[in-house]
Amino acid sequence: MTASNAPAPPTLVVVPTYDERAALPGTLARLRAAVPAAHVLVVDDNSPDGTGAWAEERAAQDPHVHVLHRAGKEGLGPAYLAGFAWGLGEGYEVLCEMDADASHRPEQLPGLLEAVRRGADLAIGSRWVPGGRVHDWPLRRLLLSRGANLYVRAVLGLGVADATAGFRAYRAELLTTLVRGDVASQGYCFQVDMTRRARAAGAAISEVPIDFDERAEGVSKMSSGIVREALVKVTLWGLTHRTQQLLGLLR
Repeated sequence: MTASNAPAPPTLVVVPTYDERAALPGTLARLRAAVPAAHVLVVDDNSPDGTGAWAEERAAQDPHVHVLHRAGKEGLGPAYLAGFAWGLGEGYEVLCEMDADASHRPEQLPGLLEAVRRGADLAIGSRWVPGGRVHDWPLRRLLLSRGANLYVRAVLGLGVADATAGFRAYRAELLTTLVRGDVASQGYCFQVDMTRRARAAGAAISEVPIDFDERAEGVSKMSSGIVREALVKVTLWGLTHRTQQLLGLLR
């Protein structure tokens, strides 16, 4: 059997939710149509709007859908880490990240899975490589994302155009290594920390161009606190990185 017609490895898409009752049904329907063999884990932070209850109803109808309930809103990173722990425990070989609001187009997930099939340990759905596009963003948010990624690239030298991207596919072997440490928890910071840990582990990282759409339902969870956390941590990581480089040259 050739690699091209080999069966897909067991795949789990982790979708964190908090007050995504309006957006999740459409996103989940598109996701199940785009990758029907994959399983989906909705990680709900006790959403007041009933997202978790709706996901349970859907899971009762579809054996490919699962729900993990958490006690309250603790942030993006902890939600993903909880979902990854569940998925690794269940034996999935590829674990993916995707937003609940369809900002990430589910129809483009097969491109990330193909990159993993071709040898990537981490495939990142990138807005800032040739072919990647952002739709309907205000100028302020566009400049923030572009500026953040340029800063991360300059300070950390990761060689990744979109280190803050949240549309990803990981091999389980890599993910097991990455989550052993104390991963930074919030928004941009979580994605950057996972990227730098993957690079430090010698992972093969592939960026796949995607379209990123402004959410049509619900409210963005991005805050000034998340941006400040990312700025501080990336700067500290950068100083550590440069110090280690200097020490290496002096040896």
